[in-house]
Amino acid sequence: MTVRLDYVSVAPELMKPMLALEAAVRGGNLDRRLVHLVKLRASQINGCAYCIHMHAGEARAAGEQQARLDLLPAWRESSFYSPGERAALAWTEALTRLAESGAPDAAYEALEEHFDDLQRVHLTLLIGTINVWNRLAVGFRSQHPQ
Repeated sequence: MTVRLDYVSVAPELMKPMLALEAAVRGGNLDRRLVHLVKLRASQINGCAYCIHMHAGEARAAGEQQARLDLLPAWRESSFYSPGERAALAWTEALTRLAESGAPDAAYEALEEHFDDLQRVHLTLLIGTINVWNRLAVGFRSQHPQ
């Protein structure tokens, strides 16, 4: 696979607001482990090798258990994830697959049980942000390190 375009070099001014949004969603009031799981799950759904490589490595560096990373695609069938993580992962999948899911009420209602209003906004922006990064990396064929 060949890189199509180095979008950061081509459009550094356009990337500034995206990088600012990334910095904002990395901070905030969500558990760091959850942030890594959400980014990794969306990247898995979108088939973004660059982001999967990055976010799995970041999660491991932050102390995430390898077994939880390995089972993430099958989180519904695993007991490794808390009810709050399950709600966040369901929301991640619903928004990442928005055309198919329509962001169902049941997924949102599960979020309400575990996250306050600000956290729900934060989580939704986190999901939106990783989906934009996935589209940039997949669309322009960004290559993960060897």
